Amino acid sequence: MDKIESVARMFIESKQAVVFTGAGISTESGIQDFRSPGGLWEQWNPEELTFDKFMSSRASREHYWGFSRAIWPTMANAKPNAGHYALVELYKLGKLDCVITQNVDGLHQAAGMPEDRVIELHGTIKYVSCLRCGKRFPREEIEARMDRTGEKAPECECGGYLKQATISFGQALPPEAVSAAEEKSATCDLFVVAGSSLVVYPAAQMPIIAKQNGAKLVIINLTGTPHDRYADVIINEKTGPALSSIAERVKSLLGK
Repeated sequence: MDKIESVARMFIESKQAVVFTGAGISTESGIQDFRSPGGLWEQWNPEELTFDKFMSSRASREHYWGFSRAIWPTMANAKPNAGHYALVELYKLGKLDCVITQNVDGLHQAAGMPEDRVIELHGTIKYVSCLRCGKRFPREEIEARMDRTGEKAPECECGGYLKQATISFGQALPPEAVSAAEEKSATCDLFVVAGSSLVVYPAAQMPIIAKQNGAKLVIINLTGTPHDRYADVIINEKTGPALSSIAERVKSLLGK
């Protein structure tokens, strides 16, 4: 039995499947990842974009917003790819419970995954949040305001600092998202990693939680990961073609 067939049958037999996605699924939509050669961290020094730096001075906040605005157009114009749509298909077939994602681009929702079926561990670039009062603004609204006023480090009307609603180095992950992800990981019977190098914690702990609680583990990634030794199946391919093939096979096996 080939690997695609094997994973498709795992989905068929599963009562609660979870898919965990990383940058590898978004690169196929034209979004640069951060860590690969030529990635964003070769163009921008991550040490200058930490949460502590952001809070420390206006100059650092202006630098952060320079980075944020540089990557925004690509993110804003990106479209879901075959991998995103394959996951929506699996959801509609009743064979996928939810997606846990490290990505901040909102492409799972754009492809048709319901908002309450996507757990965003690292936040979303689609909104801007006030770090004092917690108010959230659509990103487009803040972009238009900055274009109009020339602001380089926008602030909320309450005086708090505005920051894109993503998690920076040194910033705590949203506790409700982490809790939900841990619960889904612990209670699923199939955990599929798609396009993650599994090196960023605590996100990378989720497959281990799943495996420790008896789930089957599938890793779909172009390169090896530190968790490969725990996997039941490893597919070293692009996520789009692999997930599409799996979804089509599941559909066929269900007679749909």
